[in-house]
Amino acid sequence: MKPVAHAARVAKSLAAFSLALCVAFPALAQDPVAVFYKGKQVTIGIGFTPGGSSSLYAQALARHMGRFMPGNPNFIVQHVPGAGGLLVANNIYNTAPRDGTTFAITGRTAAIEPLLGNANAKFDGRRFGWIGTANVEYTTCIAWHTAKVKTLEDAKTTELIVGGSGADATEVVFPKAANKLVGTKFKIILGYPGSTELLIAMERGETEGFCGIGWTFVKLRKGDWLREKKVNILFQMSIEKHPELPHVPALIDQAKTPEDRKVFEFLFAPQEMGRPFFAPPGVPADRLAALRTAFGRTLKDPAFLQDADRMGVEVQHVGGQAIQALLERIYASPKEIIDRAKAVAE
Repeated sequence: MKPVAHAARVAKSLAAFSLALCVAFPALAQDPVAVFYKGKQVTIGIGFTPGGSSSLYAQALARHMGRFMPGNPNFIVQHVPGAGGLLVANNIYNTAPRDGTTFAITGRTAAIEPLLGNANAKFDGRRFGWIGTANVEYTTCIAWHTAKVKTLEDAKTTELIVGGSGADATEVVFPKAANKLVGTKFKIILGYPGSTELLIAMERGETEGFCGIGWTFVKLRKGDWLREKKVNILFQMSIEKHPELPHVPALIDQAKTPEDRKVFEFLFAPQEMGRPFFAPPGVPADRLAALRTAFGRTLKDPAFLQDADRMGVEVQHVGGQAIQALLERIYASPKEIIDRAKAVAE
């Protein structure tokens, strides 16, 4: 028999044998990730109360992501508010199962809280299994139209009462930094569970502003406020201005020294994370990869995008690897910058 013909016959026999094994033992032919997730329930934890953007993104994801996961598991959401979003991060890091059946979303600055010396942040942000972010957010500081403060310059001479959910929350850390580095006069009232309650408090007159709200939230979900001039946008808190807000000052440009600017760069770097979703440390690599892939495919799915548009949330996908690289860069910041950021966030 010619060698080529013999090789072809052997290959054919091996293929037939493999097919027979797959028929006899179907699990051998299946993706182990699909086998694991089939019939399972995946929980998405949310670090805030219902109604805010984090909740909306998670709920939309839960409605669609199962179609793109191997094994098509069912998804549910669970709100775990507390400590300005840190409670859910601590749970994911320390107590949640590390098998890929639980992941979460919380505030984008939560991952750097350990660097700022926050004793309530019981995790290392680099060790989470970062799945990806649903949008890239630009944070703004707004004041209700009845407040005396109408501009950033006003905020340097007149007190503005703003609300916060916890000492480590974005809407608390950023105005503290503004007070110490720029000379604003924000008075911060703590104790609100989430953005829904913070906005209600501002409308009711309990507070006068909200210094940590995303521009996309304002324009897509509170467009009537803009049209009816119910709020004034005092400034932006990001490394660069949003292209839609060229005339709204960027707080980072108010830095008085190069060192102060570096502190703002450190604090604002997590803004690139937008709405970050993360799994516990130690999730098997193939399951984390499946979560990342399904997340990315979901955010490009027409049905998901239609759902997001209906809810008034903007979608831009950034992958988990990019978030991991960002955090590695932030955690490698010079000690003197981290120490100064700690001081201004206290």
